[in-house]
Amino acid sequence: MTTQKQKSNVAAIVMMIFLFGMISFVTNLASPMGDVLKNQFTVANWVGTLGVFANFIAYAVMGIPAGIMLQKLGYKKTALIAVAVGFIGVGIQTLSGTISSSSAMIVYLLGAFVAGFSMCMLNTVVNPMLNTLGGGGNKGNQLIQIGGTFNSLCGTAVIVITGILLPNIAEAKIEQVQPLMFAALAIFALAFIVLAFSSIPEKKTVGVVETEKSQYSALSFRHFVLGAVAIFVYVGIEVGIPNVLNKWLQNADLDVLNIKELGGKAEAIAGSVAGTYWFLMLIGRLVGASIASKVSAKSMLAAVSSLGLVLVLAAIYSPIDSFVNLPVFKNEAGALFGFAHVPIGAALLVLCGLCTSIMWGGIFNLAVEGLGKYTEKASGLFMVLVCGGGILPLLQNWIVDLNGGVGYLVSYWVIIIALAYLLYYALIGSKNVNKNIPVE
Repeated sequence: MTTQKQKSNVAAIVMMIFLFGMISFVTNLASPMGDVLKNQFTVANWVGTLGVFANFIAYAVMGIPAGIMLQKLGYKKTALIAVAVGFIGVGIQTLSGTISSSSAMIVYLLGAFVAGFSMCMLNTVVNPMLNTLGGGGNKGNQLIQIGGTFNSLCGTAVIVITGILLPNIAEAKIEQVQPLMFAALAIFALAFIVLAFSSIPEKKTVGVVETEKSQYSALSFRHFVLGAVAIFVYVGIEVGIPNVLNKWLQNADLDVLNIKELGGKAEAIAGSVAGTYWFLMLIGRLVGASIASKVSAKSMLAAVSSLGLVLVLAAIYSPIDSFVNLPVFKNEAGALFGFAHVPIGAALLVLCGLCTSIMWGGIFNLAVEGLGKYTEKASGLFMVLVCGGGILPLLQNWIVDLNGGVGYLVSYWVIIIALAYLLYYALIGSKNVNKNIPVE
């Protein structure tokens, strides 16, 4: 019986890690698609990023309903619904490539919004389930870190494949990205079939409706409330650093890469540098997964938050005329690795990928520790705050505009404040001061 249970858990863990990767596959597709929308429809930068915004705002809409679904329907049914919704969302995005009029952009954004529902539900399922399968604590954190590693692998793959499909971003069209969307549709279909025939362990409380309303909820736990805020600022950090970095490096007026004299394309180098940030997140998660069972989530979060603060502060104050040769994960066909001559500040910001890589697992692990029966609803509430990934980058870009459209490094003070909060949460805010609340 024990051996059978272990095999069942292994299958469940593999499936949840697989779905973890799908979250990044679909979400990261919205970033290069922003450049496609900008060039195909000749719109402003902020309009092009509406796909990313739609993805993340969907979390604010679906977060709480997803938590309720998880509690009433269980892991498997919620995951199946999430995969089906993801198929519909990506399907709508695929259809936008067949429309020649300007309405194609509206159709694409609608698809991005629907796909965001799916990503929210998948996140709601995979995080608490991996934490539960690992038994909570360091082991639970380790499984989340492994899932995050596969998440980064899929996200990096999207960047590489998109670069191959779009050799000239200035002339790119939605239809050119359709092969990638077809691949996503196939993966969703396969995931649905495999998941439907998989045995997923459920909590005994699934489907049970409490006859008496508890005076407590997940929001009764201070460390969870502060952890939800931590997720808001973390996702904003993760998305904001490479988003603004990419725009800074490819700004033709600033020409910080001195590219005009060389006759090259700033967009290509900027994309490679930003892509390397995501690649370093993959490396960081591999390292995090290997040490998570030995190092506490609190220690890991405190360490990477402190290092992130140092790197971003150094980037802000580094002279832009000091250059380094940065090994980059190149975003083009035929050359996956190479060197980019970039300001030292850009290199420091890229290194932040090592820091942001393990923050999600650490924050989630600390925030739900000790919540017991409130974990499922807490996961849904947690997802609402993921919308920070769409809000903080907009705040950064607003600050850039306030500074004449060139204040890119100034905008990173938003990141500084966010990282300072994460350090506070790791050291102080993550302590469970509500242990008197019954959780069984």
